[in-house]
Amino acid sequence: MVENFNEKADFIWSIADLLRGDYKQSEYQKVILPLTVLRRLDCVTKPNKENVLKRYEQLQEQGIENVAPSLKKASGEKVYNTSEYTFESLCDDPEQIASNLQYYINSFDEETKEIFDKFDFNHQIQRLDEADLLFQVMQEFAEIDLHPDAVPNEEMGYIYEELIRKFNELSNETAGEHFTPREVIELMVNLIFDEDDEALSEEGAVRTVYDPACGTGGMLSVAENYVRDLNEGANLHVFGQELNPESYAICNSDMLIKGQEPENIAYGNSFTSDGFPDKTFDYMLSNPPFGVSWKKIKEEIEREHEEKGFAGRFGAGTPRVSDGALLFLQHMISKMKPSEDGGSRIAIVLNESPLFTGGPNSGESAIRRWIIENDWLEAIIGLPEHLFYNTGIHTYVLILSNKKPEHRKGKIQLIDSRQMYDEMDESLGEKRHKLSEHHIEEVTEIFGDLETNGRSRVLDNDEFGYRRIVIDRPLRLSFQATDERIESLDEERAFTNRDNDVQEEIKNALKDLDSEKKWMDRDDFITDVEIVFNMHGLDVRRSVYNAIERALGERDPEAEIVTDSNGKPEHDTELRNRERVPLGKDPRKYFEQEVSPYVENAWINENSKYYDDNDGELGVVGYEINFNRHFYKYEPPRPINEINKDIDDLSKDISRLLTEITK
Repeated sequence: MVENFNEKADFIWSIADLLRGDYKQSEYQKVILPLTVLRRLDCVTKPNKENVLKRYEQLQEQGIENVAPSLKKASGEKVYNTSEYTFESLCDDPEQIASNLQYYINSFDEETKEIFDKFDFNHQIQRLDEADLLFQVMQEFAEIDLHPDAVPNEEMGYIYEELIRKFNELSNETAGEHFTPREVIELMVNLIFDEDDEALSEEGAVRTVYDPACGTGGMLSVAENYVRDLNEGANLHVFGQELNPESYAICNSDMLIKGQEPENIAYGNSFTSDGFPDKTFDYMLSNPPFGVSWKKIKEEIEREHEEKGFAGRFGAGTPRVSDGALLFLQHMISKMKPSEDGGSRIAIVLNESPLFTGGPNSGESAIRRWIIENDWLEAIIGLPEHLFYNTGIHTYVLILSNKKPEHRKGKIQLIDSRQMYDEMDESLGEKRHKLSEHHIEEVTEIFGDLETNGRSRVLDNDEFGYRRIVIDRPLRLSFQATDERIESLDEERAFTNRDNDVQEEIKNALKDLDSEKKWMDRDDFITDVEIVFNMHGLDVRRSVYNAIERALGERDPEAEIVTDSNGKPEHDTELRNRERVPLGKDPRKYFEQEVSPYVENAWINENSKYYDDNDGELGVVGYEINFNRHFYKYEPPRPINEINKDIDDLSKDISRLLTEITK
């Protein structure tokens, strides 16, 4: 018999070797994951099987159709099986094992049968039987004790997730779409429950927690354990939704085994098939997939954004289609309880992109602005790199609440824990670092105390916002009527739209201009062009004059400023700059103090499109969270004598190596 957790995980993984040759590596999980779930359910239902069979026989004799309540009571679990089989007895009849196994699965309660429908396991039973593998695989699984007394729920979660990680590595899929390292979940749970410990300790406390991308249910399990450890009398109802059918089935089976409500785990896409459209929650946790496109559901998301606005989930805006992380965050915010009803707290893992991607007119900036101006963002915790199984990038935990305590109102805390980690003895995929209990406690303490130290910054909300103004500088052009520039008129559509004869006449007229002369004033140049056109009897449209200016002119800082018909300077598109003005500062005063003294003849472009749509003020408002900027530490360059010494040493090494090569 296999006894400890590590051996069990390795043993289950080794069973996949039996499939080699008859299954592709990418297909192993179609067999191993459902059989792991089935074996655990078998271990759960076996102890009280005789009671269930006896009660089932009585109910049949009495003609009672709704047998589920009585059989669950007889089983002592939320799951039961009305067949006489167990994994061991199924293996006693190798010739009939396929049909008996199908009968065994169909004898489970309705909720459990739905789990195996999601696995589509009947097809695999037939395929294994035809390959003469079913009996061998079942024999191997019968050796493992997966009863919760032998493998507690948290350890079983590790087994599921380690199997999924390995299978995804074989098929080059994204493990991060399925689960999150347990220590990261523990940190997130600590942070969202930190300010509510007193309320959760009350007798009979009842709370709800929700994960819209729950995978195998790891976050929900850790949250449940936290509350149970804090107060055994508290009742935490867990809810989740999962798109991947296998992960959904595993999570659902876990709910059954733990006596939770499996109907609280919805199957499908949280965006297009919201499993809890009218429900709000006390707490929410999620690690949505990083950088995953939402192109397939773009039409539905944008329709909700445009038609429902803030009455829907995506009123603030939509991010670029290549990354749907901020859609998950908006979805979660839509499920916050009103603050007058106690409010809600959220913890979500994001990569760096949603924090700063996009200018002030982008959907990302609009979403950040909506969140920060509503004062929902409490803190951002920067995590170490190589902490996740499928990516080595830095990640961030965002904590949001619509019931901020007084001392947090109007402020956002940044905590830099990017260098807080232990090296792992052996890496798991990209995961080479882990958070220790000490690291989790330290970050939780910094967060709880709103401490400002080398690892923490507490900033006003406005410090993340800015107004973008447009700074223009005058256009200066000089002109020459060289043959080369005249011929370049052929690249101007306004010119080539004329008849061929007219084109030639215009070119000939322009050749009458002095090719050696350089006009430094556009008005003088146009006057001379008009003279030669009159001499040739040409009546030329304004658009052609514009084409001539583009072809015969070039930017020249020594030339006179080009003005329009009202005598105002025209702007040079190549010299246009966009300046970020910190929120709270008057853009015009900022320009006078920070720009005008250093940029001659510049001005603010006050076109109406450069005013903010929300407040009508000059400068379009944007928000970004540049985490690095707030923790940047200047490191002066090394002394020049040290650098020179290194160069000398390197030169000597190169010379020595060259000498050895030429011997």
